[in-house]
Amino acid sequence: MSTRRKIFFGVFAFYIFAIVLAIVIFGATRQDNEEFQPQNEFQLDTWINLPGPFDINRAVFYLLVAAALTVGTMIWIARRMQQRPNRVQTAVEALYSLMRDNITRGNMDDAMARKWFPFLGALFLFIWFNNLIGYIPLPTNTHEKFSVFGVEVPQFAIYAATANVSVPLVLALVVFVSYNVEGIRDKGVRGYLRSLVPSGVKGFMAGFIFVLEFLSNFMRLISLSVRLFANILAGHLIILFMSGGLAVLLGLEFLGVLTLPFGVILFLFEVGLVATLQAFIFATLSAIYLGGAVAEHH
Repeated sequence: MSTRRKIFFGVFAFYIFAIVLAIVIFGATRQDNEEFQPQNEFQLDTWINLPGPFDINRAVFYLLVAAALTVGTMIWIARRMQQRPNRVQTAVEALYSLMRDNITRGNMDDAMARKWFPFLGALFLFIWFNNLIGYIPLPTNTHEKFSVFGVEVPQFAIYAATANVSVPLVLALVVFVSYNVEGIRDKGVRGYLRSLVPSGVKGFMAGFIFVLEFLSNFMRLISLSVRLFANILAGHLIILFMSGGLAVLLGLEFLGVLTLPFGVILFLFEVGLVATLQAFIFATLSAIYLGGAVAEHH
């Protein structure tokens, strides 16, 4: 038997042993759950009351942290560029190349890329930082607290501002306004509307395609916002359930031992791939829409 198979069977045997031991210790009797509600993990309690709609809550806190990281990281790196880059600078230069060459230049001409690169780069980094810090356990769950030397401290929890649909929707609205304004500025109102219909299409079919293309522009708001929101929210919910939430909901304590390894695997998958991928997709689609707004349709 190969070493790989020995390791696999050893891990599998330990996993089964842990489940059996958990059943022996905790039992397989179902207990009613009256306190834990998954939706409370995403509840936004007001931290600071301000006039109007400017209250500070957990989502606002994460947005401010992401904005500070976006600005602070680039300023810190820009002031420390070296002739012989260290590992941090090499990683930043690779990220810079991704934003400039793949996201921006890959979807528009060089003149337009120079103009819109700061916006698209900041958009990618802002979403990326929001997604990443959303997987760092922080004491932000004010709905549940624990006592430390008599002081009530919020429970540690993972939360992402992009898991709240209002944040991706606002970012999508900024992109929507940007590419429509850019298209109108380049072609004029009539020329921009005319460009929605491919040249050579006339009559009833031209009107039909115009209506479809016009509506599809508004559907991009849903395409951008829901894709980011749904992926991040679903990832957090699955991690929550696999890390013990499902066991609490069903009232089966031993189930937590069964699902916890999957929770860890899903956590690593979300941090390692999904957080970056969703930021890349959002920024790339934004670049495609900007480039398409000024492109000539044939």
